[in-house]
Amino acid sequence: MSVLTDVESRTDLLNRLKRAEGQLRGIQRMLEEGQDCMDIATQMAAVRKALDSTYVRMTVCFVQQELRSRLATQPAQDEQIEALLSGMQDLLSKVR
Repeated sequence: MSVLTDVESRTDLLNRLKRAEGQLRGIQRMLEEGQDCMDIATQMAAVRKALDSTYVRMTVCFVQQELRSRLATQPAQDEQIEALLSGMQDLLSKVR
């Protein structure tokens, strides 16, 4: 399996995970404070969505990286690949 080498993509993924981590800490605090279960459930759903979208983004970044490294692309092909991957990301984000 390959390693994600694009620094910008890795930074984006790390930032997304840090936000999700902050949301999880908030949920823990809500539980400790005895807040309403529906409010907690709403926050849990938000964290799940954030993690799911981060996973989709990582997958798209990986596919993009692999396509670029394995195909000798020209600028016009790069645009087509980007459009295809953008569509793929949109479709995958609607799975849940």
